[in-house]
Amino acid sequence: MTENVKEIFGGRGSGGAPPAPAALAAKVRTLAPSMTRSMQRVAEAVASDPAGCAALTVTGLAELTGTSEATVVRTARLLGYPGYRDLRLALAGLAAQQQSGRAPAITTDIAVDDPIADVVAKLAYDEQQTLADTAAGLDTVQLGAAVSALAGARRTDVYGIGASGLVAQDLTQKLLRIGLIAHAHSDPHLAVTNAVQLRAGDVAIAITHSGSTGDVIEPLRVAFERGATTVAITGRPGSSVTQYADHVLTTSTARESELRPAAMSSRTGQLLVVDCLFVGVAQRTYEAAAPALAASYEALAHRHRNVPR
Repeated sequence: MTENVKEIFGGRGSGGAPPAPAALAAKVRTLAPSMTRSMQRVAEAVASDPAGCAALTVTGLAELTGTSEATVVRTARLLGYPGYRDLRLALAGLAAQQQSGRAPAITTDIAVDDPIADVVAKLAYDEQQTLADTAAGLDTVQLGAAVSALAGARRTDVYGIGASGLVAQDLTQKLLRIGLIAHAHSDPHLAVTNAVQLRAGDVAIAITHSGSTGDVIEPLRVAFERGATTVAITGRPGSSVTQYADHVLTTSTARESELRPAAMSSRTGQLLVVDCLFVGVAQRTYEAAAPALAASYEALAHRHRNVPR
């Protein structure tokens, strides 16, 4: 477990409001890969059986998970609660929500022989859960700071590889439509070459689910060292990319499967964060953004009209 994880997600016990019950499940799914194995056992237990764990003392949960009382308390704090008592209250609230008449959860593993109707249902459920988890875990203070930086930036560079590269292109296209200067870079050499030109007043954004993609981290590091404001959009809040990020925006992802690895399923959460950034910037720059958006729409409108034969 790294210090970055503690700072971002509240192993801090420093007065931040504990997450709501709905956010607890999302936070467990997001943080589990960054935890020690013993803490993962505690997190997995509370996520899989909130009602049962809510009935346990700290000693009981430690015995159930084969860990220590200190590990249980550390896990509670990492999840954003001052102590185990606060975590138990959240678990009780989460259990009550789950028992309030909701439809039973869908098993989302996709088999090679699943009927296409089942594939549609499973993917739709996964997408909905990913969006809900990302929204619940998104730090709006960090988001607001990133929006402010983008709204006032001289230029914005966005780095992403593979599926994350498609998200980078989506963000830059949106920013261009409202009159801002933005570039997406999926070529690592070109990304670094451009990052060298950045300075204070510019923004660099790295999009990487794993947080360890070297071709994305390197240009962000260069931009950081040049004085640009840097933002990381990642599913791993304690990963390497965050050490060069002024602002970290955490995404969730659907559970991995053989047919749908994290590199693909992560795109849903990333696109939600990108949309939040864009709308926030459009709000901040509305006087200039609205005419620019209208002009771009008008310039492209003829391409979408039916052309008589």
